[in-house]
Amino acid sequence: MTTEMQEIAITEEKPLLPGQSDAVKDVEIAARILLDQGQEHSVETPHGVLHVTVHGAGNARRPAILTFHDVGMDSKSCFSTLFKFEEMQEIVKNFTVVHVDAPGQEDGAAIYPVGYQYASMDQVSEMLPTVLQYFNFRTIIGVGVGAGAYILSKFTLTNPEAVEGLVLINVDTNARGWMDWAAHKLSNLTSSLSDQILSHLFSQEEMSANTELIQTHKQRIAKAPNLINIELFWKSYQGRRDLNIDRNNTFKCPVMLVVGDQAPYEEAAVECNSKLDPTTTSFLKMADAGGMPQLTQPSKLTEAFKYFIQGMGYMASSCMTRLSRSRTTSLSSSYSMEGSRSRSRTLSQGSQGGQLPPSPSHTMEVSC
Repeated sequence: MTTEMQEIAITEEKPLLPGQSDAVKDVEIAARILLDQGQEHSVETPHGVLHVTVHGAGNARRPAILTFHDVGMDSKSCFSTLFKFEEMQEIVKNFTVVHVDAPGQEDGAAIYPVGYQYASMDQVSEMLPTVLQYFNFRTIIGVGVGAGAYILSKFTLTNPEAVEGLVLINVDTNARGWMDWAAHKLSNLTSSLSDQILSHLFSQEEMSANTELIQTHKQRIAKAPNLINIELFWKSYQGRRDLNIDRNNTFKCPVMLVVGDQAPYEEAAVECNSKLDPTTTSFLKMADAGGMPQLTQPSKLTEAFKYFIQGMGYMASSCMTRLSRSRTTSLSSSYSMEGSRSRSRTLSQGSQGGQLPPSPSHTMEVSC
């Protein structure tokens, strides 16, 4: 009996077979690569097919983070820099991240035929409930840029119960006025499609500087195999309707508005801020950020996003990696003359600090 027991013990303690540990490592590496690339899905909606990429399993009790990109971009070119940023990983590992591509804008999308009737901005926003149902998401935190910010705004107004928070970068909730319409018509005659879209994405100062970022996007748009699809999305955005947001018709969730101090839509973002509920709105105006703060200032935007999520009651123990350690951060109060605001707060670099900014219960105007 003793001998038999010893033999059993030896059997249990046998090491892995040669090469088996390497096989396990290969599987782990493959899993990490798959997680990094995300799982791609084609979701059938009432107004067409949407390409959706899902990263991570997240926490079922937390909302998913759903992104929507701008014109002339897809989810990868618009958000990869931000969501692959090192300090963003603390957020990514705690939430399911869902990147939605507008119809026909994803890499490798089929080319739409001549005369194809592209979905309106309203119709694109009406596709999103199907995405939530497809993945069984109860609620989301929306992150949109430009056209994507408009689409998520429309979706939130129509489905307030489905959105716990909104981050809107370069948002313009207004329809084009007559002057904008005339300028667009003239631009169609004198400018290429890539130039029109670049002037939407970047400020004139950035265009004049002709940085590597500008050149990269110009070449990517000009050489895009789905250029016809991009043009249709651009025309759809140009034909957007006014969302008619005011204090009586506004978002029911916390909102963070983000705009660069040199962005083409700075005035539009400021106007939108004046129409929202000051007790649930944060306004982040980023210095030296230009038209694409998610690409040029991912560190600052990540930090602000962490504060925003904490204000919603998530990730309370999150480490504020930059602002909390910095001894060059200041938090000062100032008075605002906009609408019925009684107070705004400005967060800037330059003096003693370390305090946490207020939760979304205060309006913040932030320069960093």
